[in-house]
Amino acid sequence: MNVLDRVRVTGPLAAYAEGFGGELARLGFTWLSARDQLGLAAHLSRWLGGAGLGVTDLTAPVVVEYLAARRAAGYTAYRTPKALAPLLTYLRGLGVAPAEEVTAAAAPAEIMAERFRGYLLTERGLQPKVASRYAAEVRPFIAGCLREDGQLARLTAADVTVFMTSQASGMAPKSAQMLATALRSLLRFWHLEGLTSGPLDRAVPKVADRRPGLPRALQPAELRALLASCDRSRPDGRRDYAMMLLLARMGLRAGEVAGLQLADIGWRHGEITIAGKGNRRDRLPLPADVGEAIAAYLRDGRPSAALDRSVFIRIKAPRRGLTSGGVTQAVAAAARRAGLGVIYAHRLRHSAATAMLAGGAPLAEIGQVLRHRRPLTTAVYAKVNVEALRGLARSWPETLS
Repeated sequence: MNVLDRVRVTGPLAAYAEGFGGELARLGFTWLSARDQLGLAAHLSRWLGGAGLGVTDLTAPVVVEYLAARRAAGYTAYRTPKALAPLLTYLRGLGVAPAEEVTAAAAPAEIMAERFRGYLLTERGLQPKVASRYAAEVRPFIAGCLREDGQLARLTAADVTVFMTSQASGMAPKSAQMLATALRSLLRFWHLEGLTSGPLDRAVPKVADRRPGLPRALQPAELRALLASCDRSRPDGRRDYAMMLLLARMGLRAGEVAGLQLADIGWRHGEITIAGKGNRRDRLPLPADVGEAIAAYLRDGRPSAALDRSVFIRIKAPRRGLTSGGVTQAVAAAARRAGLGVIYAHRLRHSAATAMLAGGAPLAEIGQVLRHRRPLTTAVYAKVNVEALRGLARSWPETLS
């Protein structure tokens, strides 16, 4: 049954209903989800018609006004900008709805942040997602440093320290460390551009991380329970099982699993190419059990109508490749099913390293598998084998009588 047979769209959006329905089918929306999206479009169309507005009037303020009216009318679902994203993306793609707006007040800061992001991509070789994250972290600092004419005000080390200490208060240590790293990169960029009188990156305070220093690995029984929680009779279970084997057996990062493409798997030679940090591409042997799990998912699990060449695809529409956040969420959901509490994807990377260490692998080999740039990064795993370290400790001197 055609979804349009059950949803009647009148008003300014009626002419685009059939095309929007086709787009929802292309994106992989189920019949029920497509019906709900068309129902939302029908409600928006009636509201536009009642307000004397058309498709060309769908600016950000009008969208906010409509959502407020929808909430006031008592609707309990589809009341956020995210709910309208499929429709607005479709209409903007046709060129009939206004493009997403950037307010004039934010433009200078946005331009400066985009210049910084370009520097990170071209000069520092960061991945696009990481560069965008860095730019987003320092955008408040950029906005506070610009004068009314859009030019950078004179900065001092005290300005940098005050911003960092005020922002870091209440942050988790890792979040504060991310902010400090992004801020140092921005200040180096400004110094290279001649926008600051000196290397102010040295004024960014270091962030103390008082968490335990030992990497937290899963016990073998916990890992087995985590993998067993994946129902491999279902497509999502086959997908999650293959992803977690990549994390736990090969020590991949969540972003590397999400970024894996169909062309990256060399089935004939039993190899896999990993797109890692700093635009590195490393070719690694593909363990047989991992390859079998991936093949099972590709044969009977990966949607045939996937919108890109990513190996691991979203279960819900749009059927695009998973993000690193999606991989982490899949691990967290499996941990909850297994009754293991809160576990995220990086714990499995630590588990892979710890398992290799327990099997007698030297730190140099572990660093190669994990693709660490510096031996010092791998050296942290030397602290895991506490029993082996006991022999290196000097005996406590006996108490003199």
